[in-house]
Amino acid sequence: MQDRLNQNDVTNRINVESPANVREAVLRLYAARYPGADFAPLERAFDDFHALYEGRYPGYLACDTLYHDIRHTLDMTLAMARLVDGHDRSCAPADRLGARRAVMGILVALLHDAGYLKRSSEAQVENGAIFTKVHVSRSADFISAYLPKVGYAAEAPLASRLVHFTGYEMDVEDIRVEDPRDRMVGCMVGTADLIGQMSDRMYLEKVREFLYEEFVWGKIAREQLADGREIVRYSSPDDLIIKTPGFYEYVARTRIQKKLDAADRYAESHFDGPSLYQSEIDRNMDFLRETIETANLERLRRYCYSLSARQRHAVMA
Repeated sequence: MQDRLNQNDVTNRINVESPANVREAVLRLYAARYPGADFAPLERAFDDFHALYEGRYPGYLACDTLYHDIRHTLDMTLAMARLVDGHDRSCAPADRLGARRAVMGILVALLHDAGYLKRSSEAQVENGAIFTKVHVSRSADFISAYLPKVGYAAEAPLASRLVHFTGYEMDVEDIRVEDPRDRMVGCMVGTADLIGQMSDRMYLEKVREFLYEEFVWGKIAREQLADGREIVRYSSPDDLIIKTPGFYEYVARTRIQKKLDAADRYAESHFDGPSLYQSEIDRNMDFLRETIETANLERLRRYCYSLSARQRHAVMA
C-alpha cells in the first residue's frame, strides 16, 4: 500500500475529514448489508452532526477541542459501520443487529462526543475540554433529545445509555441493557472509539500536542484533591506519550477484550482477513516503543493538525 495520507482512513481510500465522504461510505456499506432499508434519518444525522461541529446547530458553539475534533468522530463512525457489517455478515441470522439497530449505532457514534461542545449559554467556558470528566453524560443528554428528531424516539433512552460504553463515568458492567444485540451495539461503539483514534496516522502526534492540552483543561493531567494534595498523572506532553504504550497494553486492549466482548474481531470479518485497524495500531505502537527506547522523542515532531483549529494551531517540525 502506498504511504498513507494524513487525512485518510486505514484503507487509505476514504477522507475521514469529510462528512460527505464518510456518509457516503457508511451508506454504501449499509445499503449493501440491508437492502431496501430507509437511511434518510442517517443522512439527516450526518448533516446535523456537521452543523453541530461547525457551530451552525441551534444552541451550540463550534467544536474547540483539538484532539476530539470532527475528524476523530468521523474516523470512529466509519470504524463503527465496519464493525456492524462484520458482525452481521458473520453471525447467525437470529443474532444479527438488523438495519434499525445498525442505524442507531451510527447515531450514537456520531454524537458520542457531543458533550465536549459548548452550549451557547456556555460561551464563557474557556474550552470544551473542561467537560472531559462529564462529557459522556452530556453526550447522553444530547442523544436523548436528538434521536426523536430523526424518528428514533423509541431508541433514545437506550442510545443515551449505550454512549456510556465509550467513557469511564460508568463501569460497563453497570450499564443496563437487556437485549444482547443492544449490548453488542454498545461494545462496538466503545471499540470503534478506541481503534478509530489509535489507528490514526497522526495519533501519536495528536496525543502529545493536543490530548495533553485537553487533559490539562479537564483536570486529568493534574487534579487537586479536597484535602489540598495534588495528583500528577501526566507532568508534561512527553510524560503522556511515554505512558501511552502502557495505556494501550493495560487499559485499551484489556477494555476491548474483557469489557467490550472482543468486538474488534468483527473488523476481521469486514475486511475478510487481518484487521487494518489493528495493523495501523501495531505500526503506531512499534514506532512509539522504538522512539522511547532510543530516547529520541523528536521523531514525533511530524506534521499534525486539528480541524477544530484549522491552520492556526497546526504543528510543524
